[in-house]
Amino acid sequence: MPAFEYAPAPESTAIVDVAPSYGLFIDGAWAEPAEGGTLKTVNPGTEEVLSEVSVAGPADVDRAVAAARRAQRTVWGPMPGRERAKYLYRIARILQERSRELAVLESLDNGKPIRESRDVDLPLVAAHFFYYAGWADKLPYAGFGPDPRPLGVAGQVIPWNFPLLMLAWKIAPALACGNTVVLKPAETTPLTALFFADVCVQAELPPGVVNILTGAGETGRLVVAHEDVDKVAFTGSTEVGKEIARTVAGTRKRLTLELGGKAANIVYDDAALDQAVEGVVNGIFFNQGHVCCAGSRLLVQESVAEEFLDRLKRRMGTLRVGDPLDKNTDVGAVNSAAQLGRIQELAAAGEAEGAHRWSPPCELPDRGFWFPPTIFTEVAQSHRIAREEIFGPVLSVLTFRTPDEAVTKANNTPYGLSAGVWTEKASRMLWTAQRLRAGVIWSNTFNKFDPASPFGGFKESGFGREGGRHGLEAYLDVAH
Repeated sequence: MPAFEYAPAPESTAIVDVAPSYGLFIDGAWAEPAEGGTLKTVNPGTEEVLSEVSVAGPADVDRAVAAARRAQRTVWGPMPGRERAKYLYRIARILQERSRELAVLESLDNGKPIRESRDVDLPLVAAHFFYYAGWADKLPYAGFGPDPRPLGVAGQVIPWNFPLLMLAWKIAPALACGNTVVLKPAETTPLTALFFADVCVQAELPPGVVNILTGAGETGRLVVAHEDVDKVAFTGSTEVGKEIARTVAGTRKRLTLELGGKAANIVYDDAALDQAVEGVVNGIFFNQGHVCCAGSRLLVQESVAEEFLDRLKRRMGTLRVGDPLDKNTDVGAVNSAAQLGRIQELAAAGEAEGAHRWSPPCELPDRGFWFPPTIFTEVAQSHRIAREEIFGPVLSVLTFRTPDEAVTKANNTPYGLSAGVWTEKASRMLWTAQRLRAGVIWSNTFNKFDPASPFGGFKESGFGREGGRHGLEAYLDVAH
């Protein structure tokens, strides 16, 4: 019998209009950069240039921070919470109405499959604005004192793996609490943040409340170090997070960091194996593994390891790698040539250190940045692929015999962002969860997010929480 094939089902790009170039969004209007620099943003699936964006320099950061300070003191801070809520609610509705445009733009700029942009990212983006709209007039009842006040101006730097979702995680709670924002998107994925500037204009958000500055690492450093920024929020690599922590040390700035991870997905011998296979696949191949909380280490109990790996390999053989805009695609393009090089380097290190590499038969496109879904077996805890964050579709497999060994191996990492546990026994689930040093622990599922649930890590995965009631605290002055 011939194999069942999926006919191509590409999403049209005609719905979204990408301008050839973009300026900076400062004080409610588009502005040219003072120094005139530009960056190209590239489609990872084709390597075609999508647009040119401006590079914000010191003078531009000064203008944006001054606009944010003025808006916070005169308009947004004094505004009653119920009025701020109306703006947040309006933004959420516009995001829903324009979700198809945004999903296509996100997949074009980032490389993730359109199914994920459309069915995961965009619903969560709108949900965060709806959720924090509900909190805006209830801050005295959030548990942070009877009169919590905004901090002032928030400088926010977001990564390239979930560009619009990370924007929502940062901006929604900041605005709900009465702060204003200067946001710096990642240099490789600026387009949905610039689209969000248009959403702010459409929602008639007061000028200066949200300012968006594009650029590379130096622009982010300027925002973080600016003396009139009261709060810094960063999601990204642990290395850059440490640099930011050093920058703000000794200042009055408040800081939250959401950094890297090396999450363990623990599969006990009593787990529903097919369900666990789906969870493992979702945990590491969702968004090409470009997920800080990705389940990049599989810890499977020895007695079921062989059977589980057979099932996992069969499932991986059904994953479709290719055009991110095709609705059938499961694994899209790696975000950039630099990230692809990092993944290739660590995969080569895994082979050199003695681990066994396997990928299903997979025909990769001729152009773009691609890496096949890959697993490594015979992995030792000393291997780089078991210790370093690969941030790609690469799974390291280790085994264990007892629950104590599983917990010991899971915690044997400098990171502590997330973990997954698969078992039919509630007592074993709770016993394991209580001993794992991770900020988020999923039970018989993985990569489930809700705006009402706090997210964050321990150790080198950062500190502070985003989401839920806990996410408000980072944007409130509760010490006065």
